Amino acid sequence: MFSDFTSSVSALSIIFGVIPIFFIIFLKFYTILIKNLSWKKYSKYINLKDEQNPYFTVGFFHPFCNSGGGGERVLWSAIKALQDTYSNCICVIYTGDTDASPEDFIKKANERFKIELNPVRTRFVYLRLRFLVLDKYYPIFTLLGQSLGSLILGIEAFLKFIPDIYFETTGYAFTYPIFHYLAKVNVCCYTHYPTISTDMLENVSRKISTYNNRRLISRSPFLTWLKLVYYKFFAKIYSICGRCSDCVMVNSSWTKGHINNLWSLAYKTKVVYPPCDVEKFFSVFNDEKHDKNFFMSSVAQFRPEKNHQLQIRALQKFIMRLKDMKIPDQDLKKVKLMLIGSCRDRDDENRVENLKNLAKELQVDEYVEFKLNFSFENLLISLSESAVGIHSMIDEHFGIGVVECMAAGTVILSHNSAGPKMDIVVPFKGEKTGFLAEDEDGYADCLLQIYQMNSTKRNQIRESARQHVKKFSQQNFDENFIDAFNDLVYQKFIKKSPKCD
Repeated sequence: MFSDFTSSVSALSIIFGVIPIFFIIFLKFYTILIKNLSWKKYSKYINLKDEQNPYFTVGFFHPFCNSGGGGERVLWSAIKALQDTYSNCICVIYTGDTDASPEDFIKKANERFKIELNPVRTRFVYLRLRFLVLDKYYPIFTLLGQSLGSLILGIEAFLKFIPDIYFETTGYAFTYPIFHYLAKVNVCCYTHYPTISTDMLENVSRKISTYNNRRLISRSPFLTWLKLVYYKFFAKIYSICGRCSDCVMVNSSWTKGHINNLWSLAYKTKVVYPPCDVEKFFSVFNDEKHDKNFFMSSVAQFRPEKNHQLQIRALQKFIMRLKDMKIPDQDLKKVKLMLIGSCRDRDDENRVENLKNLAKELQVDEYVEFKLNFSFENLLISLSESAVGIHSMIDEHFGIGVVECMAAGTVILSHNSAGPKMDIVVPFKGEKTGFLAEDEDGYADCLLQIYQMNSTKRNQIRESARQHVKKFSQQNFDENFIDAFNDLVYQKFIKKSPKCD
């Protein structure tokens, strides 16, 4: 009987010892196969006679690349910069927008952002499992659920195509180890905001109720403790994944601080401000047109963290203060909040409906107008007619919409935190460039202060703001992006060409 037991243990040892070895060998050969097929996949699209600089691929992981927001501007601008700099570069985008054709993507990039991509060197890999990263499937443990979903989505991307350089642009750090350890390729990322931050831990610790910390949890000491344990555990895994990066670009000083704190990769991390086509926004400035009415433009996607509810509630208090001041009805009719943004899916559309209901509930629906999925031309028109640009996200990582409003000549009112506070709405040569607020009353006070300003004072703020935001131009992004990316590419793929400075 002892002999049988020993034999069983030996058999199990062999099985559990051999199976992982065979699995690793299989995975290695499969990876080599996928790499080989991936390299050959696009050879017909480019001249390969130049043996000195053979073509290379950069795979951009951006599941929602057809959304039309600030993140997508960064994506298309990065691809455009690579195509203009490296003639032997093919950009491959992993996307979950399976209902759109390559032509649709390229057309929208041109219409929305005026970015013309090379269709021959812009290819797409369609992902079918994008639904796994949608927050609606994870009512609890949302961060972990979405991150594990992104891990599976990353595996799908890995199984379909392995690029020479993997470039992640949406914050799904759990995909980095797949391409770092399995594919053995360089991993780059452009991080718009950390998935978790010390600010989030602090909000939970202080029992502050926010869009990602429910009131039920903030009121319970036990649930607060449990969530802190969960956040700290998640932060540890996030840090391990982040350290798989070979090149880290971040969009603001605030983001850099948090990423350095989490990933400890300061020597690999560089601030590359997102591109804003400030020249086109400069062109719509017209002081007389801006102040003809008191329109307030909000430019942001309809996501929960954008905090549009704050704008509507602040508007209600602002209107009440105007009425208390006996402002004539004909002047009140000149006040309007225009919510401009794109809807990614049904959830975003539902949020718009909820915002419309909130405006009706607060009896300010006549002062609110929704402008969905706007073209770039219509966006410029709306900003040219607006006196104020308004933005209300707490801890906004950067704030492209804030920059666009400032460049267009609106007096900006943004939340007093993160990117707008540290990088954007800051004094320029000692002059004020806009306003910052934190709650409904603060926003209403600022709106009233701007409303009571004369045109001369408003234009002084506008001019300082427009001079300041030149640092966020498309040209500066291109130069800084290529500078951060250049060493990685030059060492491996541009050996016989002069290094780009």
